[in-house]
Amino acid sequence: MQSTKLALEGGTPVRTQTLPYARQCLDEKDLQAMLQVLRSDWLTTGPNVAAFEEGLTDLTGASEAVSVSSGTAALHTAMAGAQVGPGDEVLVTTMTFVASANCAVYQGATPVFCDVSSDSLLIDPDSVAERISHKTKAVVAVDYTGQPCDYDALKAICEQYGSVLIGDAAHSLGGSYKGRKVGTLADLTAMSFHPAKHITTGEGGAVLAEDPEAAKRMRSFRNHGIDLDLKQRAAKGTWHYEMTSLGYNYRLNDFQCILGLSQLAKLPAWVERRKELAKRYNQAFADMPGLVTLVNAPDRENSQHIYVVKLDLTRLSADRDQIYKALRAEGIGVNVHYTPVHMHPFYRQNFGTKEGTAPRAEQAAKEILTLPLFPLMSDADADDVVMAMDKVLKAYLL
Repeated sequence: MQSTKLALEGGTPVRTQTLPYARQCLDEKDLQAMLQVLRSDWLTTGPNVAAFEEGLTDLTGASEAVSVSSGTAALHTAMAGAQVGPGDEVLVTTMTFVASANCAVYQGATPVFCDVSSDSLLIDPDSVAERISHKTKAVVAVDYTGQPCDYDALKAICEQYGSVLIGDAAHSLGGSYKGRKVGTLADLTAMSFHPAKHITTGEGGAVLAEDPEAAKRMRSFRNHGIDLDLKQRAAKGTWHYEMTSLGYNYRLNDFQCILGLSQLAKLPAWVERRKELAKRYNQAFADMPGLVTLVNAPDRENSQHIYVVKLDLTRLSADRDQIYKALRAEGIGVNVHYTPVHMHPFYRQNFGTKEGTAPRAEQAAKEILTLPLFPLMSDADADDVVMAMDKVLKAYLL
C-alpha cells in the first residue's frame, strides 16, 4: 500500500475498514428456513429442490429449471443439454470468468473467443457473425455486469447455423431485455448462486430451458447420467435404474434450495437497491475527469451484479494497477472483472490463443475496475467510494 502516491504523502484514507466489492445478504428468515430443513428427514434431494426450481420458473417465466451445485456446473450442464461434444466449436465472449469457456473444453469442444463492444463490454454480435461456422454447436452470451446481451441479434445469427444460444446469466438474474425476463432470452440460460451474486445458496446454480428434452438430458447429467432419480424410482415402486450416459454428481442439496427459495422472495427489493446505488454512481461519475462509465442500452433492465468503470488512461499519470492499489489504500475493496480468457496461460498453451484475438476486450482489460455494489451498502458507503475515486484520480490527473 505504501507504493501509492497518496500513501506516500501520508494522507488519511477515506475508510479505515475496507468496503468489499460484494457481500451476501442473509437474514434470520434464511437461517431459520435452513435450520428447519437440517432438522428434517431430507438433506440432499428432497422436496425443496423441486420447490426452488418452481420458484425460478415462476420468477422468470421459463418452462424448465434444473438446479445444480454451482454456476460452473450450470454452464457444464447447459453444454450437455446442448449436446456439445468433441469436434464442435463453441463461441464465447472473452470478457468473462474462465468457467464460461472451460465448460466447452470439459465436453471436448474448442472454444472460439469473440470480442466485445467497447461501450458496454457485452459480446459483439458482429464478432459472433465473423467467427460462427457450421462447426459452431453453441454460442455463449455473457450478461456482463447484469446487462442482458443483444439476444435478438444473437438468436438470428445462431438460427442461420443451427447453433444453440446459451445465456450466461450469472450476472443478470432479475434483469430483462425488450420487456422479456432473463431466463427466457436464450435456448438455455445458466445461473449462479455464489455469495457475490443476486441471491445465494452458498454455492449453487441452475439452467433454465424451454425444451423439455434438453431439461431431461440435463437432469440426467447432474445425476451421474442415470435415467431415473430417487423420486421417480419411488413413484414406479422399483429400485432399478440405468446409467445411459456419462454424467456428474452436480445435485444441489435440500438446505441449499430452501435458502435459495427464501432469498428469491427478497430478490426484487435487492435488485432495486442495486439500481439505486448504480444510479448514484452514474450521477457522481458523469463528469469526473479520468473516468468513463459503461453504456446501458435503453431497451434493457440491468440488474447490476457488479459496477464496472473504465479509466481514461490518456488523462492519468498512473496505470490501472496503480489506481487499484491507491483505492485499496483508501479502504475501497475494488476488484477487476476480468482478464480476457484467451490471455490465460492454459488457453495460450493448449489452444494457441494470443494477443490480438479480441482487441477491444484486451484494451478494456487494462482500464477496468469493479467498484463495491451490494444491497446492504448504505448511501454513505457509496459516497465513500465516490470520494475515494475523486481523491485518487485528482492525485494522478495529468
